[in-house]
Amino acid sequence: MRSGFVRRLVALTRKEFRQLLRDASNLAIGIALPIVLILIFGYGLSLDVKDAPVAVVLEDASPTAYDAVAGLRLSSAFRPVVVGSMREAQMLLERRDVDAIVRMPSDFSARLGSGGAQVQLIVHGAEASRATIITNYATAALAQWAQRRQDRGDTVPAAVPGNGAVTVEQRMWFNAANTSTWYLVPGLVVMIMTLVGAFLTALVMAREWERGTLEALFVTPVRPVEILLAKIIPYFCVGLVGLVLCLLAARWLFQVPIQGSLVIMLLASMLYLVVAVGMGLLISSVTKNQFIASQVALLTSFMPSMMLSGFLFDLRNVPAVVRYVGNALPATYFMELIKTLFLAGDVWPLILRDCAVLLAYAAVLLGAARAVTRKRLD
Repeated sequence: MRSGFVRRLVALTRKEFRQLLRDASNLAIGIALPIVLILIFGYGLSLDVKDAPVAVVLEDASPTAYDAVAGLRLSSAFRPVVVGSMREAQMLLERRDVDAIVRMPSDFSARLGSGGAQVQLIVHGAEASRATIITNYATAALAQWAQRRQDRGDTVPAAVPGNGAVTVEQRMWFNAANTSTWYLVPGLVVMIMTLVGAFLTALVMAREWERGTLEALFVTPVRPVEILLAKIIPYFCVGLVGLVLCLLAARWLFQVPIQGSLVIMLLASMLYLVVAVGMGLLISSVTKNQFIASQVALLTSFMPSMMLSGFLFDLRNVPAVVRYVGNALPATYFMELIKTLFLAGDVWPLILRDCAVLLAYAAVLLGAARAVTRKRLD
């Protein structure tokens, strides 16, 4: 009995691999598209601010005022543009030619000695996240200038951050480079696992339902579980190829550290890949149509994984209803797990909890896919 099961499974799996390799579109989605996503998200997408144009209004033309804004010129986040008046700066801001205005009032140097000097910062707030980053960067640049003056024993204006007897020594844990690349690249593993596991599996399986190839298998002695396993194994292997590409790109292209165990990362990724493949099998078995299956897979797997799993947005900052939806997605738990393994290390309470949730999802989705397939055999 067991030898017959293995023989049939090997034969079916060999057939699926041959069919997969013959179809160039499958390889394009499974291998070429992950490479494109790695390059786009790694090089093309960034949540950092670089070369932001800033209008500098120097109503006080003293060397002290020039020194105060020197930090903006030294920072890669800003591209200062000195203008002659506040009116000209406002026109530039209204036209979005600049993102912010730094104004040094005419009495800046005069009030510096008394500790009452102020610097005005005006930021275009149409893009709230970008405005917040620019505000933080500009404030930090002024704070560094104030600290340098304090270190030299000069008087520091009280209104400039960094003044006072207490100084803050900053250190960012789990992202020492302070770059969004370290935040985005680990999430690519989730995106690619979802793309290959759910979307590609649903699309290809639905196409076989349309062509009637599965019905031809149903009249043979093979069992539903053997058919499902034979369908899972090839796309599971394609997903592993995407995982390896992500890990190599993260380490060698983007220099993202892997603080946790590589073995645990691989096992967790395999577990989520089983979840994604189970989702694709279930979608295709229910819809039996390529177009509908692709749309359902996008709406229920890939898009929620990108928007609601914590990949781009922190779920703690979204409305409660959206947060509940995000917490119901298996991608959310894998996203948390993979980012922790990349940047923080082996945090076992989190690893065990998220793996248990993913294991439960895998059992439910594969069980549902098998039940639906078995009903179609009756």
